[in-house]
Amino acid sequence: MSLGTKMVSDGRTAKQIFEDVMANPARAKFGFGEKLAIVNVDFQNAYTCVDDYKTAYETDPRQIDYTNIISRLARRAGMPVIWTHVGYMDNAADAGVWGTRTNTPDSLQNIKIPSPRHDFDARCEIDPAVDAIYAKRMPSAFFETPLASYLVWHKVDTVIVTGGSTSGCVRATAVDALSHGYRTIVPIETCADKHESYHFANLTDLQLKYADVEPVQTVIDWLEARA
Repeated sequence: MSLGTKMVSDGRTAKQIFEDVMANPARAKFGFGEKLAIVNVDFQNAYTCVDDYKTAYETDPRQIDYTNIISRLARRAGMPVIWTHVGYMDNAADAGVWGTRTNTPDSLQNIKIPSPRHDFDARCEIDPAVDAIYAKRMPSAFFETPLASYLVWHKVDTVIVTGGSTSGCVRATAVDALSHGYRTIVPIETCADKHESYHFANLTDLQLKYADVEPVQTVIDWLEARA
């Protein structure tokens, strides 16, 4: 019986498997380097306002609070903060094949016309004077955005990925961060998904392969020591 089959059939939940993996690490951590960047992925109302949109998700109710805290500390330490949001042309000409799967009236979230679904959640503490804000059209924050060159210019060696969904855009961004040569860290409480099973299953896979999955307090402590 394969390990994958055992994990499905032994009665443990995705959260329990995650906790077991975290308690018994199978590899060394990437750890922090000298300079990090916070990449906050798609904190838009469509994905954060659970009471308003069926597309929204929530795993930790303090997700945005924690993200604001580490973003604030990063700024204080002179380290970059980046926010991404999804947005397409009004006629969806740039949505690609991914856009063919939309099933809500305004899911294209036009970036030129104000849309409550498209807008950043008002709880996000974004500082437009110093934070970079990028529109993206595919899952990864690196795909067809200036993010990679921005990180090189700022001599970043560590990328902290927050946002949602854990199984989608957070995972894609974390894998691409590693692929670009960055130490990659995903703070547990700062990510969310539509169901905890997706959330914890993908955190498990990220921890095993692509990133250090850490309590957000670990990131807070590292930044406070430098701020």
